[in-house]
Parts: sequence; structure tokens; C-alpha cells
Amino acid sequence: MTRILQISDLHFGPPFVHKVAEALMRTVPSLQPDAVVVSGDITQRAKREQFEEARRFFDRLSDYPMLVIPGNHDVALWRVFERLFKPHALYREIISPDLNPVLRIGNVVLVGLDSTAPRRSISNGRLDLQQLRHSGEVFAAEPEDKIRIVVAHHQFAPGHDKVFDVAMPGARRAIDYFVEQRVEMIMGGHLHRSYIGDSLDFFPGHHRDRGVIIVQCGTTTSSRGKGRERDENTFNLVETCDATLTVTHFLYFEQSDCFRPISRHLFPRPGRQLEAMPESDTVRVT
Repeated sequence: MTRILQISDLHFGPPFVHKVAEALMRTVPSLQPDAVVVSGDITQRAKREQFEEARRFFDRLSDYPMLVIPGNHDVALWRVFERLFKPHALYREIISPDLNPVLRIGNVVLVGLDSTAPRRSISNGRLDLQQLRHSGEVFAAEPEDKIRIVVAHHQFAPGHDKVFDVAMPGARRAIDYFVEQRVEMIMGGHLHRSYIGDSLDFFPGHHRDRGVIIVQCGTTTSSRGKGRERDENTFNLVETCDATLTVTHFLYFEQSDCFRPISRHLFPRPGRQLEAMPESDTVRVT
């Protein structure tokens, strides 16, 4: 089993909530993750001091392999020259020089894709064909039994509640590519509220029997939660086995100053089925 902790939308800067961040740090060792994924929006306004504070935070997680990608807030908004001509300069200097990182851990291959589009879009993201081909090349070189996961900041599915959102432009094309690449899961952020489901809930695609699990994380350490997670903080723990992928969703409780699991989602891997066992809440994989 491989255990992956997903945090997102940290927003170092004015919205960052230090008390919640410390609760997260206390929780991480008990989860025993094999890796940590940070799905974008590390800072609030892409300022040097915000990146440096994030760097110190990440250094406290140095015992765990990490895959980090930028979000739209990690690109300068009002510093127009910087946004147009060197949008990721501070991110590359302080966080990571690689905007499309790859992490291999246990039975999993994760490909991070930078969905920020500073010259075309301030908020909504984009993935270009070169990035989609890059993920395909990485996955094609891996053994057949490896679990393939894509990490991108922006959403591939439209808003799923009363808060209006649309999917990232080109999301349908990207999902079709990922299905052909046998991607089993997409991890993302941006919406500041969580969603755990399947791409077939939104896009029929070319293969009705081959959707992609979508694991959308809310904001883990900021005060900017939206919709049903307004003023809430969440993260996800993904556990990968030969037969199943399990996502446990955690919520911060202010009264007890800790994160606790509030839901668990079990998905069969391709070619497997879940069957409820009679008079039991457990399931078996066939």
C-alpha cells in the first residue's frame, strides 16, 4: 500500500491560518504518508516573503517525498511585467525549478502539470498539448501495473454545488487524453471546496467504462473556504492497493483544534468490482 497526503491552496500570506497549519503538522506523522502532494496556490500574492514562509513550512515535511505544483496565486497578479515575462521566477527560485514534476513512490507514478496560464488567463487555467504528451510519455515508460495519477491545480470538472464554477478550458480534451494514458486519478485544488467522484459524472468521454477518479481538495490552511466548506479547512489521504484506491477526507474542527476524518471513498481499480458482503458493512474486491 502507498499512502499519499494531499494538501492544497495553502495561501501563505494574509489568509493563512497558523493554528490550522500547526494542527496539520501534528496530524501528518500519525497518517504515516509515503509522500505529500501540494496541488497549488502556495501563496496569496506570489511575494518573496510568502514563498519563503512556505519554504520553511515544506522543510518541516522534509521526511516525506513531495510533489508540488504552482497555482494561479503563485503568479504575480498586479506586477504585470513579472506576470508576462517571468511569471514563475520566485516559485522556481524558492520552491522548485520544475513546474511539471514527476514522483515515483511505491506502486504509484504521479505527474504534476502546471495549469497556470499567466499570459492567457489570470484565474482559469490551461493545459497545452505538449504537457498532455509529456504525461503520456512518462506513463508509457512505466510498468503496466503502476497506478497513474495526474496532479494539476485547476479543476477538470465544473462546479458541483451552488457556487458557480466551470471546468478548466480544454478539460474534456485533457480527460480523453488521460483515459487513453490509463490515468486512474486526478488530484486538484483551486475551488476551495472538496469533491471526490469520477469524470464520468460530468463527461461521457470516448470510453463509458473508463472514467478517471477526481479528488478535489479544499483549502487546507487558509480562511478562504467556499460553498459548503466556507471557513473550513480540509485535506485528503489517498491509499493505493493492487485492487482499490481509497480516499479519506479530513476536516479541521476548531473546538478540538485537530483534523479528523469525515468520509471515506473506496474505488475499484480497472477490471475489479466491489461487492457488498451479506449483513456486513465491509466490501470484497472481485
